[in-house]
Amino acid sequence: MRVAVIGAGMAGLSCADALREEGHEPALFDKARGPGGRMSTRRCESPLGTIAFDHGASHFTARGAAFRQLVGEWQAQGVVAPWPVAGRDAWVGTPGMNAPIKAMAERHPVTWNCPIAGVTHDGRHWWCRGQDRSFGPFDAVVIAVPVEQALPLISLHDFQMARLAMTVGSQPCWAGMFAFAEPLDIGPDMIRHIGPIGWAVRNSAKPGRTGPEAWVVQGSADWSATHLEEDAERIATLLLDGLAHATGLTLPTPVVRMAHRWRYATPSGCFANALWNPALQIGMCGDWLAHGFVEQAWQSGRALAGQMLGLAQDEGAMGVARRG
Repeated sequence: MRVAVIGAGMAGLSCADALREEGHEPALFDKARGPGGRMSTRRCESPLGTIAFDHGASHFTARGAAFRQLVGEWQAQGVVAPWPVAGRDAWVGTPGMNAPIKAMAERHPVTWNCPIAGVTHDGRHWWCRGQDRSFGPFDAVVIAVPVEQALPLISLHDFQMARLAMTVGSQPCWAGMFAFAEPLDIGPDMIRHIGPIGWAVRNSAKPGRTGPEAWVVQGSADWSATHLEEDAERIATLLLDGLAHATGLTLPTPVVRMAHRWRYATPSGCFANALWNPALQIGMCGDWLAHGFVEQAWQSGRALAGQMLGLAQDEGAMGVARRG
């Protein structure tokens, strides 16, 4: 089969891996400029050199046997390392959180900077409509993007899937990124649930990181929702003030300060691991089906590929909803 996979994050790449293992031909499309998704790493130039911030997921956990095996392979490749600060089963990508995503993407043809506006079926094949051209033909379509972006793609083809997807919402998250010329006299490398802060992480202290003192400060879901439409510069000021309050320090002026809004950060989930319509050969996977964890995104992609190929589910996968 030639399969269009819309979304080259963890779920889409996991599905593509499983399809390719069985001899099929996935082609991936992603609106971003490069790999990462919610595991993105942002790099910026500063007077202190290049500074990297993991401004999406701060870490991920590996608990199921199948995913732990994969993480062990990543560790052998040097693209992940354990991070006990966040828990005994916590891991980070090295040198950035997007490292395992980059390693996965290198095995596939991915068209970056290519948002897909719609999918159509001509009676025999699927076509994906980009900004200035269509891609196809494909035998099947996998939609592996956040639920708010998936709904316009699926709603004209499978109402049952669309109705289930409409029950899932996502909470936003503002992330502030700050770098300092000198180390801050803050004891822990992670701060949680103080004032506006959901998570604050000393990014420069993670395994494999180099460069100056760097912090990522994520607003709590409620705080981020309240300030959702505010200016990024104003958000950076508020989150920096929140870090100062949480630590009791008078912070020096950062050499880098910026903020990024994740409008669809934490999905509510619907307790299905993947959705598949065998009659139309279209399906959906993603972390939005299971509360937004990296491991669950990987499981979701594998589960959808298993349904497409008629294979048994991987160990650790959750229940699968079938549509058709």
